[in-house]
Amino acid sequence: MYLHPPDPALAERIHRVAEGWGGAFEVVGVSDWRSVVRTHRGIVAHLTMYGLPLARVLPRLRAGAPVLFVVGGAKVPSDLYGLAGVNVAVGHQPHSEVSALAVALERLRGVPGPGVWPGARRRIVPTARGKRVEAVPGGT
Repeated sequence: MYLHPPDPALAERIHRVAEGWGGAFEVVGVSDWRSVVRTHRGIVAHLTMYGLPLARVLPRLRAGAPVLFVVGGAKVPSDLYGLAGVNVAVGHQPHSEVSALAVALERLRGVPGPGVWPGARRRIVPTARGKRVEAVPGGT
């Protein structure tokens, strides 16, 4: 994940989450997000409520080129709309950037099956009510 502006404290919190739940995840702080977007070798997909419907864009995103999803906050610089290869709308109403990314990834990659990410120390046990988390035997 590229993070602009760099925020070492946030990067450390994300690192601690990844340590517990597993998977390969890295946060790279960048001071110039435009250079990341310009030099990406693949599709740059800006998630915004103003873009083309996700369903319409999915075939292009599935074509095999690496996809860089870009999400912004309340004040997205207007030049991002032109720098992105495609502006994609998960919905055309205000929504959370994190939820937009989650929906886009689920639609692009599918729903992961039950299991544990490599290196995980804990996992969620699906339940009808409440929350259940258990340690992974041999988790690192």
